[in-house]
Amino acid sequence: MSRIAPLQPPYPEEAATLLAAMMPPGVPPIALFRLFARNLPMARATHGWGRYELGRDLTLTMRQREIVIDRTCARCGCEYEWSVHVQMFGARVALTPDQQRSLADGSATDACWTDDTERLLIEAVDALHDTSDIDDGLWARLAKSFDEPQLIDLLLLCGWYHAISFVARATRLPLESKPEASAA
Repeated sequence: MSRIAPLQPPYPEEAATLLAAMMPPGVPPIALFRLFARNLPMARATHGWGRYELGRDLTLTMRQREIVIDRTCARCGCEYEWSVHVQMFGARVALTPDQQRSLADGSATDACWTDDTERLLIEAVDALHDTSDIDDGLWARLAKSFDEPQLIDLLLLCGWYHAISFVARATRLPLESKPEASAA
């Protein structure tokens, strides 16, 4: 049972407009966004940031983005958001079942990871999760594969999904029932 119940339809007009903008056309809003709609000023503010993190302006590829998000959510123990992303984007970015399992319970050294930059992303997420920092050695390796805008995006993407995980876990959001309704 969610500690703060996500808004239920029929939505007030302002909330309905915002929720429609937060989702692909014709897709009902996920519980996280309906929860955000309980605080419309905050929901409007986070919508802009969320659009950047999931949009084409992010300097990481869609696959890199999903690796960072999935690993972050898994490390935060946020089954809600992890499942939203795996269901919505896992196939789109060609994450194999072994890679999905590894992101949830494995490590960057698992045999399913053959791309060094993907291993680095997992290491970076783990370091940020464990220490809120990246040591000089890992930073130097990251800087050889990613430019400064990508590094900044990596750091903020990981932090953003820590925040999303905190909200989803602390409010006890129930898992989404329909995979096609996932787009956070």
